[in-house]
Amino acid sequence: MASGDGQRDEKGDTTDPAPARRWSKYVTDVYDPIRVGSIDGTDEVAHDRALLRALNSHYKPNRKVQGNPLHTVFVGRLAHSVTEEKLTSSFSPFGTIVRSRLVTDIVTGMPRGYAFIEYTSREEALRAIDRMHGCSIEGKEILVDEEWERRLEGWKPRRLGGGFGGRKKSQQLRFGCKIQPFRRPLAVETGVGATGVSSVSEWNRRVRQRKELVEGRKY
Repeated sequence: MASGDGQRDEKGDTTDPAPARRWSKYVTDVYDPIRVGSIDGTDEVAHDRALLRALNSHYKPNRKVQGNPLHTVFVGRLAHSVTEEKLTSSFSPFGTIVRSRLVTDIVTGMPRGYAFIEYTSREEALRAIDRMHGCSIEGKEILVDEEWERRLEGWKPRRLGGGFGGRKKSQQLRFGCKIQPFRRPLAVETGVGATGVSSVSEWNRRVRQRKELVEGRKY
């Protein structure tokens, strides 16, 4: 009989339980739509339709894109009046720009409101993110983050319900990035020990249930 937490396989040998995933406030390798939709990265069920759309969609990164993704920043929420020259002049104080690409509609040629800028080093890219995120260009606040499309397995862009960040009023926030990092999971203690509730959303659900139960006893 196996002792401790180990389990026996079909041959009777004791196997160790699978190691728990090391917590990180950032997504580092695989993009999981359900996980990034959770404030602490622990949800297992999609809480909005956009997450289900991301989960069921298929996306192929653009293989024609050049440059080092570790040196590249993503710039979103750009005003359509922003030109590539304006974009370059705004980001050049933070390092040497290798190339910049203001994404346009393939049919109309009109700007789509986002761009990519590649620097000569990762340090320069991170400096640009720290200094420019939340700033305004042409009167509109911009979003600046790392380029994730070529770095994360399973990446899904915002238009498919994925992405990172987002606005709170849309109720479709995506976590696990520098702009919107995961919060450390809750460790709720009871008289017996940890309850195992690690998800913020699950904890809030239990709080609501307890409140409804208490209020129900008043009548």
